[in-house]
Amino acid sequence: MNAPAAPAETLRATLSTLLDGLPPKQAAQAVDRLIANYRGTTPTDAPILRDRADVAAYAAYRMPATFEAVRAALEAFAEAVPDWTPGSHTDIGGGTGAATWAVTATWSGTRPVTVLDWAEPALALGREIAEANPALREASWRRSRIGTALILDPTDLVTVSYVLNELTPADRTALVDAAATAARAVVIVEAGTPAGYARVIEARDRLIAAGFSVAAPCPHSAACPIVPGEDWCHFSARVSRSSLHRKVKGGSLPYEDEKFSYVAATRAPVSPAPNRIVRRPQIRKGQVLLDLCETEERLSRTTVTKRHGDLYKAARDADWGDPWPPR
Repeated sequence: MNAPAAPAETLRATLSTLLDGLPPKQAAQAVDRLIANYRGTTPTDAPILRDRADVAAYAAYRMPATFEAVRAALEAFAEAVPDWTPGSHTDIGGGTGAATWAVTATWSGTRPVTVLDWAEPALALGREIAEANPALREASWRRSRIGTALILDPTDLVTVSYVLNELTPADRTALVDAAATAARAVVIVEAGTPAGYARVIEARDRLIAAGFSVAAPCPHSAACPIVPGEDWCHFSARVSRSSLHRKVKGGSLPYEDEKFSYVAATRAPVSPAPNRIVRRPQIRKGQVLLDLCETEERLSRTTVTKRHGDLYKAARDADWGDPWPPR
């Protein structure tokens, strides 16, 4: 089912050339503005990505992390719906197309792909980058206002990554409703913050009301057991950083951890995880502590010790976001 990891490697190689010729100060200023926007502190009445400099900075700053977060969500979804493969894909607010690359890294083969965004510079660069990925060379990159006027053609899969934060509440509702009407599966990814989680839960509720079942991360389609304001559900994806990426972001480590919240829902039959690890496992001497969201619609902590044999070995290898017990 799963394709090789080549799309990730190809994307990194392609991104490494993007800032050639762009003055470092200009790139840094664009990155600073993008950081502020993704934290929700700048106005949203204009496209975030305004010109080539913005788009190049965005691709260097955000595209690798967006790719890994969406790929993690898609892989969890694919595990819950193992016999299903999308025959078509629409990426709403897709910008430079990170989610389209994540889909090609999750399912092999080609399919009709449409990317909708209101920033023409982002679409242009996304189209350019996609030439390096055979599965995306025929993709359609269309300028479209994302909001109450959004009408989607029927499609198997809709992805919406790091977009809801940019929209008004009315536009968020319209987007989710349009996706639910057009698609058989919807995957929404937002920042792994309390506000991002709240937007995901709002979308999750609307998808369930529209007849969808949650495939991941939740092991059920009932109400989230987390008490609003007390905690939030989020996960982490490890992002490899090139030397160029480190330079743009001002970091020195060869990796970073992207925190994200997500929901993957579908009209197809699902086999969700019996439980989901919702915090980083705590490895102690002779035991592993796992915080779980359970099929019984509750949160719990379980302790796995050496006397559990193979299960203990699996717990030591388990990661935040994994199903438990292993499939």
